[in-house]
Amino acid sequence: MRIAVYGGSFNPPHVAHGLVVSWLLSNGQVDEVWLVPVFGHAFEGVHQKRLAAFTDRVRWCRIMAEEAGPRVQVSEVEAMLPVPSFTIDTLEHLAAAHPDDDFRLVVGADVLDQVGSWRDWSGIQARYAPIIVGREGHPPPQDVPVFPDISSTEIRRRLADGESIEGLVSPGVAVDLDQGCPWGG
Repeated sequence: MRIAVYGGSFNPPHVAHGLVVSWLLSNGQVDEVWLVPVFGHAFEGVHQKRLAAFTDRVRWCRIMAEEAGPRVQVSEVEAMLPVPSFTIDTLEHLAAAHPDDDFRLVVGADVLDQVGSWRDWSGIQARYAPIIVGREGHPPPQDVPVFPDISSTEIRRRLADGESIEGLVSPGVAVDLDQGCPWGG
């Protein structure tokens, strides 16, 4: 099976994440998309980046996956790996655990200027053929749609300020977030 590994904070997952998942499933490059929430983030506590509990982010990803259909799964693999888990380590672990599957990494155009500092980016390119997705406000890759620049940071700010997040997250994630804001507010 051809699997797109779509990692991120998902703090919370939003409609642009869902659009990327839909595009990945419809363009014929992969059979499934695996959402992989990070367990620990290198930028936690920097630039107002505070992660909700891993269990919350996994739950939101599961809601989004259920809304997207049976070809979207959620992997908690990062909870089993040393922190911080580098992308190459996560991919290597998945490949070893699922030797009959082919994995591809999903990378946003907004981080392309950073991949040179990633651990073994050349190995990722060679073994996990990255699928680059466009993001509004960043130079778009050729022949790839540009997805809206919706920010989890903005969603967290709105929640903390008691503002509406309608249209920014899926209905199921919105209902779950309405149960309480894990970032305060």
